[in-house]
Amino acid sequence: MRQRGRFGDYGGFYVPEILMPALEELEAAFLAARRDPAFRAELKRLLAEYAGRPTPITLCENLSRHAGWPIALKREDLVHGGAHKTNQVLGQALLARRMGKRRLIAETGAGQHGVATAMMGALFGMPTDVYMGALDVERQALNVFRMRLMGARVIPVESGSRTLKDAINEALRDWATNVRDTHYLLGTVAGPHPYPTLVGEFQRVIGREAKRQFAARFGGAPRAVLACVGGGSNAIGLFKDFIPTKAEIHGIEAGGRGLASGAHGATLQKGTPGILHGAYSYLLHDAHGQITETHSVSAGLDYPGVGPEHSALKDAGRARYWSVTDAEALAAFRLLAETEGIVPALESAHAVAGALKLARRYAREAGLAKADWKKKLKQAILVGLSGRGDKDMETARRLFPELG
Repeated sequence: MRQRGRFGDYGGFYVPEILMPALEELEAAFLAARRDPAFRAELKRLLAEYAGRPTPITLCENLSRHAGWPIALKREDLVHGGAHKTNQVLGQALLARRMGKRRLIAETGAGQHGVATAMMGALFGMPTDVYMGALDVERQALNVFRMRLMGARVIPVESGSRTLKDAINEALRDWATNVRDTHYLLGTVAGPHPYPTLVGEFQRVIGREAKRQFAARFGGAPRAVLACVGGGSNAIGLFKDFIPTKAEIHGIEAGGRGLASGAHGATLQKGTPGILHGAYSYLLHDAHGQITETHSVSAGLDYPGVGPEHSALKDAGRARYWSVTDAEALAAFRLLAETEGIVPALESAHAVAGALKLARRYAREAGLAKADWKKKLKQAILVGLSGRGDKDMETARRLFPELG
């Protein structure tokens, strides 16, 4: 490896020897592509013409009036495919083609990354297999259908908790067997180096756009940026360009049924450092090092690990990580739909719930009446709305039976 792949103490590459040549090949391809004007131009063209970037910032006037403080959304739900996942799969698919790979594999939790990878398989004419926990296959039936419609094979994983971590295990086993002609299109900023670096760089377009757009619309930087954190790719994408600014940075984890219940996905609050899926980072594991079961109403936030850059940001104190419960996220899910006509992914609803809590605190500390919320536009809260809620409609219908 040419780089250590470390963020402070975290990251690295703890993998079987058989995977090292593939990781070294991927790192070399990524470093060369980053310097190649033709690669950058092709990615920029696809982000604009295929993904539909730049996505806008939306000031939520009704939600802001409700909370008493301005709240704006960075609209990754408007990216083609319905989530931020498209940004980085375009980059990885271009790298796979550059390396001469003929097949794509991926893992997925909420299904958004699986859909994005299936899109790449169709776009680039590559056979695509997507590993998905059997529980998530049940929870995300619409996304499973979308993947199959685009020609991908969805492989349910019955082992373990039948969720994302088990899907990653199976994808890594497949890659170790077929590494010569297969690219593993990992979906988040976790896993062994160089994945956390390259996924983070490809997602950085979110924060780069948001910083420029916010300054043009409101002036300066937001008072706070928030995003939900499971593996952490949309959050790192939004955070990176705000790290040098004065903006507060908040990562919102899945509080599930409450941190005291043990049924949550709050890795950075309740976990300790360890090794999972090839990287050293905060994990939810027991005293014997066994990964513990997690829970979230959102299939995308129940990963028991987190990207190593988040672990470094936590230890450095540059970002604060806290959680909202399932109930709080569901209330925010419904409130955003009712006040703004925007239905967020359940993952993103966690960030909206966090923003509402923060907005009320800011308003209370400033002694600001709700009607005066526009006086603080330059100190608005910017929320990364990572995806749209179409995929969660069946879950929402069960949770809100009174709506029919």
